[in-house]
Amino acid sequence: MAENIDDLRQESRNLLIFIWRKRLIIGMVTFLAVAASVVTSLMMTPEYRSTAIVFPAATSTVSFSEQRQAKASSMDFGEEEQAEQLLQILQSSRIRNKIVAQFDLFNHYEIDSKDPNKNYKLTREYEGHFQFTRTRYGSITIDVWDRDSVLAMQMANKVVQLIDTVKNAMVQERTWPAFEINKRKKQMLEDEQKTIIAEMDSLSQLGVVSVEARANLYSAYNQSKNPADRAFFKEQIDMNLKYGAKFDGLEMLRDEKIVKLTKFEDSYEQSESDANTLFNHKFVVEDAVVADKKDKPRRMLTVFLATVGAFFFIVFALLVKERFAEIRKMA
Repeated sequence: MAENIDDLRQESRNLLIFIWRKRLIIGMVTFLAVAASVVTSLMMTPEYRSTAIVFPAATSTVSFSEQRQAKASSMDFGEEEQAEQLLQILQSSRIRNKIVAQFDLFNHYEIDSKDPNKNYKLTREYEGHFQFTRTRYGSITIDVWDRDSVLAMQMANKVVQLIDTVKNAMVQERTWPAFEINKRKKQMLEDEQKTIIAEMDSLSQLGVVSVEARANLYSAYNQSKNPADRAFFKEQIDMNLKYGAKFDGLEMLRDEKIVKLTKFEDSYEQSESDANTLFNHKFVVEDAVVADKKDKPRRMLTVFLATVGAFFFIVFALLVKERFAEIRKMA
């Protein structure tokens, strides 16, 4: 153990001696790296960051069911699942394309519209300037960097606004066909009910009445005192004997349609609400504001990393060079 410690100390001394011997070239390269990193950092365009914070909403619908759960309240904040869904929407091309179109990012990022790789370059620039992160509290931070602080703020707030626009469009792509089906079914039930009622009306005009009223016809016939009345009631009784069963069947069908249509109303109203209502799918915790101080580049950090990197690189390169020289001599 002691021998290993002594060997390590000896190696350290040898390294320090080597660095001291090569101090001129190491110092020169390190100085050049410092100078180059300073110049480079000064030439880099400063960018400002604007940040908005949103929470996903727990629900995106109005329930017409009596069994509505309290957890589905539109006042509740979303949990991990809703946050992940919102994050996926923010990273989608639906929002990116709208931001690109509204703020003309092809020209803003100086991308030639005739470049065959323009979409790749635009996506790379967009991902470098827009960042969406889920926090440990379940919220989503929307960070936008740009050389124009006002534009960064405008784009961040526009992304927040587009959350509802894009998600409502996605929801309607699914709910609108369902609403159209429910609408056609409701219309079909109403048409069938109207047809039945119209047919019952035509039978009523012939004198056909309900089961309860038919019993009165026989009583009226028996109590009539002149031939004209007896002939009238006899004609009514014959008409009811002929069409009474049909009238009873239509009456039963009408009642069934009424019950079915009444039960269907909840389903129809739910689908209509889902298809036509534009919901707010997020809680805005903090709107983006104009930054008064640049966020990057961090020049001191850039210079420091470049200096340290250059120092270790030149020391490593000189060590490798010297070892190769020793190997050639031994060979």
